[in-house]
Amino acid sequence: MGPGRTDERKTTYREALREGLREAMRSDDRVFLMGEDVGRYGGCFGVSLGLLEEFGPERVRDTPLSESAFVGAGIGAALAGMRPIVEIMTVNFSLLALDQILNNAATLLHMSGGQLPVPLVIRMTTGAGRQLAAQHSHSLEGWYAHIPGIRVIAPATLEDARHMLAPALADPDPVLIFEHGVLYNASGELGPPAAAVDLDHAAVRRSGTDISLITYGGSLPKALMAADELAVDGISAEVVDLRTLRPLDGGTIAASVARTHRAVVVDEAWRTGSLAAEVSARIAEGSFYELDAPVERVCSAECPMPYARRLEEAALPQVTDIVAAAHRAVD
Repeated sequence: MGPGRTDERKTTYREALREGLREAMRSDDRVFLMGEDVGRYGGCFGVSLGLLEEFGPERVRDTPLSESAFVGAGIGAALAGMRPIVEIMTVNFSLLALDQILNNAATLLHMSGGQLPVPLVIRMTTGAGRQLAAQHSHSLEGWYAHIPGIRVIAPATLEDARHMLAPALADPDPVLIFEHGVLYNASGELGPPAAAVDLDHAAVRRSGTDISLITYGGSLPKALMAADELAVDGISAEVVDLRTLRPLDGGTIAASVARTHRAVVVDEAWRTGSLAAEVSARIAEGSFYELDAPVERVCSAECPMPYARRLEEAALPQVTDIVAAAHRAVD
């Protein structure tokens, strides 16, 4: 390597996902991709663009508009020894396949006495912020994090978008990958992984001493921006990226709270029954005597997501909301 050169290169979250797919398909003939418009159209969000031309229609399969049918087909393929990657266009459409995910994918290993693992990966777009109105702006990953028998991950960085797929495919259990729609165009420098990427641990994205900002997915950039603003006010904020929503890494959460003694949980889902509620409860159960202030939660307004941009922005957690919550805890 010449002087001044590095292995880093400019890419986007969308392209990092595509590279992960391409690497998986090149390295294992059992891996194939299926879903609505993943082939000739290149995916609704352009993630699979070019894969049909490289791997052919046997391994990049356009499906009918029936989530229950093609998720069920993916479960069957996994049972037969394949390594299917099923793409569901947006998280709301996954509800049409909820019976397949909950009653088949998540339970067959248990109900067969360990004889029938389901090594299935399901990818889907989640989240709001793109003016797609009430039917295509949900953040339902917390619903799936409620289900035993599956793993739920939410890559929020270029590195995780690129490298989380391989361990997901190696997992003997079903893995659901939630890709936040506002991240697809996010760009930056992507280098080789510093170490093997695991699916078991949260990551501290910024160290701090005064308060922990705990979040995941599309809210991570907002939490990092809030930390920058808080630094101007003399508040040192630590930012924790959960990465894996089931099983939660309680150890990293507890260690962060032990350092800062305050916490703000940021979750784009509705507040009631949310993942933020689960994280807050775990902090109260395991780290109560570490806290110097009540846990704050910043969530979306409990209403169907508006279409109008200013109303949508008002309904979603914003940097100013996170900063205000941190000040309530610290001041």
